[in-house]
Amino acid sequence: MSEGAPSTIRWGIMGPGGMSGGFVRDLAHAPGAVVTAVAGRDPEKTKSFAEKHGILRTHGSAAGLAADPEVDIVYIGTIHPVHKENVLECLAGGKHVLCEKPFTMDADEAREIEAAAAGKGLFVMEAMWTRFLPPIAAVRKWLADGAVGEIKLLKAEFGFDAGWNPEGRLLNKQLGGGALLDAGIYPVSFASFVFGVQPSRIQSTVEIGETGVDERFSLLFDYEGGAAASLHASIRLGMNNDAWVYGTKGRIHIPGFLWTRRAELHIDGQEPVIAEDNRDFSGHAYQAIEAMDCIRSSRTASDIMPLNETVEIMGTLDAIRAQWGLEHGSF
Repeated sequence: MSEGAPSTIRWGIMGPGGMSGGFVRDLAHAPGAVVTAVAGRDPEKTKSFAEKHGILRTHGSAAGLAADPEVDIVYIGTIHPVHKENVLECLAGGKHVLCEKPFTMDADEAREIEAAAAGKGLFVMEAMWTRFLPPIAAVRKWLADGAVGEIKLLKAEFGFDAGWNPEGRLLNKQLGGGALLDAGIYPVSFASFVFGVQPSRIQSTVEIGETGVDERFSLLFDYEGGAAASLHASIRLGMNNDAWVYGTKGRIHIPGFLWTRRAELHIDGQEPVIAEDNRDFSGHAYQAIEAMDCIRSSRTASDIMPLNETVEIMGTLDAIRAQWGLEHGSF
């Protein structure tokens, strides 16, 4: 967006589901954000979503949003297997994009989007909302300042019991189901956030369920210099969902790190430093604010969640699934 462009950013929503609903509600806390259109394959569901959220314009596809002159950026909240198609359609129509995690089904798809965005000069970012929460911003500063010394170990997990629904999205291979893409993306991306690079070696164990998707896994990442990350995720097992960063001078604890409202810095021999967030909304607004700031300043990528890092993370996920002999299904 050129200098002098209006501060209002007009959002289109692709996919009238639960994730999109939460995102739209949070946009009320993102100054300058207005939702002008929503698109979905089911006309009745799309109409109902529009009425619920006071959205005036509806479309039947991402291509419809891309052709809408009243849309500047599209939030994509559809199922994993159609992310690439949706993003490319929006880019082809000249729209910026914020796409839900996992960004794509594999690194090849992510690289295809990266090339298309570069060709169009458009902003694209993975909606890894955790990175933009205020307590995580405090953690970012602590790490940059070397507050805990040399980082030696990260422990992070995200697990929940989704129950048994073999036709539902989480357990359906054709719908992009499985723990790694849905839950595991969070600890894997957090490891990338903490260490700034992808692991030099990956060891893993996995439980493949009867529907053919990974229901639970554990990962051990090794990094150059001797650091390590112990990561766990499940869609059939509840976990604490905390993260711990251990360094030579202290440690950082992030309770419920995905949606955290608190981060604790413990330096040996000192009183803990606490970063708290008393927000009265879920926290999705922070990533929207970042996207809009980038668009207003004509940046095509975020420094906090860069597109090239998203591509690298997808490569790490590919390497993990290769160890398991697990390929995603076709949608």
